[in-house]
Parts: sequence; C-alpha cells; structure tokens
Amino acid sequence: MISVIIPTLNEEEYLPVVLRSVRKQKIKDLEIIVADAGSKDATVDIAKSFGCRVTKGGMPGKGRNEGAKIAKGDVLVFLDADANLPANFFKGFMKEFDRRRLDVAGCLMKIPSKRRIYRVFEKLYKLYFKSTEKFYPHATNCIVVKRWLHEEVQGFDETITLGEDFKYIQEASKKGKFGFLTNVWFHISPRRAEQDMAKIITQYFLAEAYMTFIGPIRTDIFKYRFNNHLPGGWKQKKKK
Repeated sequence: MISVIIPTLNEEEYLPVVLRSVRKQKIKDLEIIVADAGSKDATVDIAKSFGCRVTKGGMPGKGRNEGAKIAKGDVLVFLDADANLPANFFKGFMKEFDRRRLDVAGCLMKIPSKRRIYRVFEKLYKLYFKSTEKFYPHATNCIVVKRWLHEEVQGFDETITLGEDFKYIQEASKKGKFGFLTNVWFHISPRRAEQDMAKIITQYFLAEAYMTFIGPIRTDIFKYRFNNHLPGGWKQKKKK
C-alpha cells in the first residue's frame, strides 16, 4: 500500500486540487492522510469529503510524522498541499523507484506559469539537485520513502524550523539508497514566488548556505511561517 501524507493549515483553496490529482492516479492500494495543524477554514471538511483520514498535525515536519504514525502503507509519500500531480505520476515514479532499487527519492517540480524566470529556476533546481545527488542529496515538496527507512531515521526532526525535509533526506540517504528522479515531475503552485520572487530566492539561497556551512536551522532567523502565502496560484493558472 502507498500512504500519501499531506500536512495542512488553511488550505481550502489548494487541497481539492492535490486530492483530485492523487485520486486520478488509478492506484487501488492507496490511502490519503491529511495532518491538519488547526485550520480555521474548510480544509478538514474538504479532506473528509474526499475520504481522507485526518489526524492532528503542526509544522510540516510534525504533520508528516503524525501522518506516518497512522499510515498503513509500506511506502510513504510526503506531499505538499499545493502540489498537482500529472496523470500516471505514481506509475512512472514507482517504476523508476523499483528499477533503481531506491529506498527514498525526490523528483522534479515545475511551476505552471509562462514567466521565463520560472523556467530558469527549474533548470537551476534540476541541475543542482541532480549534480549533488550522490554526496549532498536534496528533495522537497514531494518525498517518497519506504516505511522502514522513515522509522529507522525516526522521522523528521521537529525542532528544525526550515529545511527539515533536506535534513531528513540527508539522514535517510545514510541508511538507505537515495535517488533524484528526472523522468517524472509534478506541478507546484507559484504562490510562494509570486509574493516577492527576489525575496524568496534570496531566502532559500541563504537558508541553503546556512544549512551547508552551519547546520540545521533551529531558530526563527528566516521567519518562516507555515502557510503564510498569498492565495491564487491555481486560480491564476485557470484564467490563462
């Protein structure tokens, strides 16, 4: 069984999109778990209407851990609430995952926008993540991992305030085989970047440098806020 785990906080606009995209994968042995951090909108009701299992969450790392605790699957998929999977995403991902005998993996993400800056970002993202695959592995927004390995590394470090997914991948790659897949991809909403592209790029660059040369980010130095993003990513796409 595959267990898809989605941490949420006030995601009523985006959650239906990702849930529909997961349901369209035509995977029979699959469950969806929504780990909610106390949403004040219709997020929980939407999750239940799609037949998801709902549990209490928190920051993304805690939400993923809480979801994994009740998951039934041997393979865990940690997915962001503003993702959108293309048809046959799981089929293509798991085929490559099994062929390469991987234990944990990430893949390409694309931003559904015609802006050239996003295409440049995607190329740099692919180049960096693929070139560092063997010695400094990265994955974000969508992580696929075997359950035994998640338990072996004791899940995500909930004391990390930003970049807990990078730390998780680095720890998991020490005990299992990691791979960054380039034959499959998923869409991620542009909501983060559309607030202030320069600010977001600078923040991630500085955060990456901090994690590389200093260590995990356990303070509020980068002032990250879970779900502190403007709405409208998928709506803007539909208007085009």
